Amino acid sequence: MAGHSKFKNIMHRKGAQDKKRSAMFSKLSREITVAAKMGLPDPDMNPRLRAAINAAKAQSMPKDNIQRAIDKASKGEGENYEEVRYEGFGPGGVALIVEALTDNRNRTATNVRTAITKNGGNMGASGSVSHGFERLGLIEYPGHVGDEDKVLEAAIEAGADDVESDGDSHAVWTSVDSLHEVARALEQTLGAADGVKLAWRPNMRAEVGEDDARLLLKLIDALDDDDDVQTVWGNYDIPDAVMERLG
Repeated sequence: MAGHSKFKNIMHRKGAQDKKRSAMFSKLSREITVAAKMGLPDPDMNPRLRAAINAAKAQSMPKDNIQRAIDKASKGEGENYEEVRYEGFGPGGVALIVEALTDNRNRTATNVRTAITKNGGNMGASGSVSHGFERLGLIEYPGHVGDEDKVLEAAIEAGADDVESDGDSHAVWTSVDSLHEVARALEQTLGAADGVKLAWRPNMRAEVGEDDARLLLKLIDALDDDDDVQTVWGNYDIPDAVMERLG
């Protein structure tokens, strides 16, 4: 297990935490409702719902908001969302996978394509970049739960496959099938995770220079601002020094 490699956040820059809370809560609510509709509305019996609720709690989403999203699913209310995935390339040839929950495929496809093409990238066909990623389970913890050795030991005991840590966070990687089993085991030793989800992990990462990084971050922000887009994955590696200069 390669437990001492430095974790690079491949979803979005840390500054994305500053997005409007209402938009973030809307996305979290959508995932909770979809998860509850796809399975039982009981998080103890529905691993995806449990993960969605944990993610909402990690972002300090009010309990009332969480319950309303579950109730909406239980009553069969609200839109029927479907999961869609888009693949493409960002500045510098960076590979991107965009996951969305939508009630209108045409709208979402148009918005995603526009965001990518306006910011130095281009859309690709299905499978054009996903072959360069692994589909895995990802469990995320903040850095304050413990040092690398503590998290690594807990992950090994829980049956995880890999851990990547830096000073701010820990990423525990598992197979898709063992994600929720490992998450439950880690919860006993480290507490509730910030996130439990299926993820796309790149087989190789591409270092991005400052000019491309500036445009890439603008592109990711544009995608994040779309209500339908849930997650953006990429194979980019922006050096710390570049991130500091870009703010």
